[in-house]
Amino acid sequence: MKRVLAVLVAGLFAGAAAAADLMQVYQDALANDAKFSAARAQLEAGQEKVVQGRAGLLPQVGMDANTTRNDAKLKPVGASPREGSYNSNGYGVQLTQPLFRWQNWVQFKQGELQTALAETQFGIARQDLVLRVAEAYFNVLNAQDALAAVTQLRTAAGEQLELAKTSFEVGTVTITDVHEAQSRFDLASAQEIAAQNLLEVARQTLAQIIGKQPEALAGLREGVALQRPQPENIVDWVAAAESGGFGVQAQQLVREIAVREVERARAGHLPTVDVVARHGVNNDLQLSAGRNEVSSVGLQLNVPLFAGGRVSSVSREAAALRMKADADLEDARRSAALAARQSWLGVTSGMAQVKALEAARVSSTSALDANKLGYEVGVRINIDVLNAQTQLADTLQKLARARYDTLLAQLRLKAAAGTLGEDDVRAINALLAP
Repeated sequence: MKRVLAVLVAGLFAGAAAAADLMQVYQDALANDAKFSAARAQLEAGQEKVVQGRAGLLPQVGMDANTTRNDAKLKPVGASPREGSYNSNGYGVQLTQPLFRWQNWVQFKQGELQTALAETQFGIARQDLVLRVAEAYFNVLNAQDALAAVTQLRTAAGEQLELAKTSFEVGTVTITDVHEAQSRFDLASAQEIAAQNLLEVARQTLAQIIGKQPEALAGLREGVALQRPQPENIVDWVAAAESGGFGVQAQQLVREIAVREVERARAGHLPTVDVVARHGVNNDLQLSAGRNEVSSVGLQLNVPLFAGGRVSSVSREAAALRMKADADLEDARRSAALAARQSWLGVTSGMAQVKALEAARVSSTSALDANKLGYEVGVRINIDVLNAQTQLADTLQKLARARYDTLLAQLRLKAAAGTLGEDDVRAINALLAP
């Protein structure tokens, strides 16, 4: 028996030593999360927009070639007619350098904005990863806490059931007490099964993010103190969210791109000027072979006159989309402000709930001890003890959930202001048990 206990204790210590913390899980998610990998690929694609826009300002070089089969009848003046078949072919290289193409310049500026938008969207994806990892991590911890609470409740209910059966046999309690104890034991058993299922679901949700089955996870230190957000002013957080939130930044870039699109569409009415340089060779392989080689450099002016109304229609479309972008930007600001307010209230009310539930845990524990003592001396009945046990288990679950919700609200508050990052993960990680 001693050997078995030693093996079990060694296994417990090994599991504790291998427990992963929030930072380790976050690193696994950075490497394995499918959504974040897609966001990283989207960033790489978006960074090409500035290159594509710049291409419209740089020289364009092209090469062309041709070959033709000719059947000719030549009738020179004062000479006899001649007939013959021959090939003529040629090739050339042309360089075109835009001098004035306003739409190309606007498109280059749009490319810069689109690349900045891709980087902003990647920032949103990174913040979303932090929130998803933290939420999944705390859901696992909360499910473990809930399972531990209902398991403790089931054990206590089983002890109370055995006590009720023994007391009934000696005639000190009625059969009603036994039935009540049996009912509470069965209910706790059902709750334990449900809690086990919720824990497995939470673990699989975390596994989806990190790409593997999670190890044992480090929990919050006992008695850890939650810190209030800095600055301690909701107005400052709302202002920061309205100006610095990633959603607002992204929508500001979208609006600026829409403004540029109006300018690019209207540029369809403007003339264009290009420098065109060409070098070509033509071979005329007839009876008297000839070779022509020509080089030229010049300016080319194109003036659009009428395109069927397309340019005007595209300009009106772009103007309407700019108005939509203005409305979307205002909506993004309001949404960011609302998210900041909700998160701030989540933090402040959560901290108050944690404090109240910590006091409730102490009083519930005292109430359970008092009811057990009262039951032993005959001033309390079985149902009083069962109710006290249920109340304590419920309080423990609510306390754990309140702590996790408060920490998540702190992260969401940082995300609303656009400042959530890896340092915040480290700060939360420092609250976990080593």
